[in-house]
Amino acid sequence: MVRIAGIQEGTLAEELRLEIGSRIVRINGQSVRDSIDLQFLLADAELEVEALTPSGESITYEVERDPAEPFGVIPAPDAVRECANDCVFCFIYGNPPEARRSLFLRDDDFRLSFAYGNYVTLTNLGPRGLERLMEQRVSPLYVSVHATEPEVRLRLLKNERAGQILDQIRLLTSAGLELHTQVVLCPGWNDGPHLDRTMDDLWSAGPGVISLSVVPVGLTRYNAGRPVRLLSRQEARRALRQVDQRRRRARQERRAGWCYAADELFLIAGKPLPPADYYDDWPLIENGVGAVRRFLDDFQRGLPRVPQFRGRRILIVSGTSMAAFLEHLAPRLARRTCAEVEVVAVPNDYFGPTVTVAGLLPGRSILRRLGGASERDIVLLPAEALNADQLFIDDLPLKALRDRLRPATVAAGYELTEALRAL
Repeated sequence: MVRIAGIQEGTLAEELRLEIGSRIVRINGQSVRDSIDLQFLLADAELEVEALTPSGESITYEVERDPAEPFGVIPAPDAVRECANDCVFCFIYGNPPEARRSLFLRDDDFRLSFAYGNYVTLTNLGPRGLERLMEQRVSPLYVSVHATEPEVRLRLLKNERAGQILDQIRLLTSAGLELHTQVVLCPGWNDGPHLDRTMDDLWSAGPGVISLSVVPVGLTRYNAGRPVRLLSRQEARRALRQVDQRRRRARQERRAGWCYAADELFLIAGKPLPPADYYDDWPLIENGVGAVRRFLDDFQRGLPRVPQFRGRRILIVSGTSMAAFLEHLAPRLARRTCAEVEVVAVPNDYFGPTVTVAGLLPGRSILRRLGGASERDIVLLPAEALNADQLFIDDLPLKALRDRLRPATVAAGYELTEALRAL
């Protein structure tokens, strides 16, 4: 059953007087298990909807409608299907004990993959679950592969179903589903010849595997003692060469790069970031593939429209991995704004020094690094360090940080020039 969390105005659901809190039990005689079922079953023109009201009354609605017209039911969030793996690199073990509880949710839910691009391993889907994906055309999916050799993937995920991944991928793609795939690269586990095998196997699965991203493993001070370790510079460079070999073949045969190295892999290797055309239509930017290049290119385009801030000081807050890029941009920004520009690289006191990205910057680390701020200061924060509730990863509210930095001007943005234009 799916509980109704809201009703859209002017829709059929409002006309039928469906109640918030009611539960949709069946549609056209078929049980409604979750929001994916609801979306799939409401696609018919003729509907028989059985609902259970908050008072317990069962009501059946029979309607005919244009399938292009929204039915108007907003479902409550589904209960999340949790992960049954015990991956050697699992991010859960990298959280501080006092972290917010939501960070400890071990999701491995195909519905979140379809709706939000979360990566899933498919280990909790048996034959019936796979049949459902194919029947309902749940695509594209984002799949964490890590390795296609059964024994290697089993060692990584510690799940007896882990070795079935290549058969699962072939089954799904043969049914017309499209998959974005991912490898979290762990030195000594799935790199070197294992990475070659994984890339070749996924390529051989056909064009239904529409991308592969190679992402270096990330560790914090809390899981640094686990069996995996961080990549060295030489290991990162070898992985980039392996990715480039597959990209050349993909360009020739499918007219797209297909295989993409994450930004962090270039940073570890000490190699320049590729140009924008490396990323094709940017399918994996949310997975850290191309985000830095997009940031740099957006800065280039937006700089001529930035206003002047004569007499002010602009403090650009960043994780340590982006500091060198920002130091390169700072003189140009200073000339354009007629302001003093300073890059503030913030060490991560929450997760430890191995975590260098801006998206995981704690608010309290930012405050410690900034120290005092004056009225002439403009503090630019990375918006990706805040969640939808405007909280930093350590649960410090943005409002509290602003209060502590008064009378400085504090702004958060995904791109520097955009944030400055908004002031």
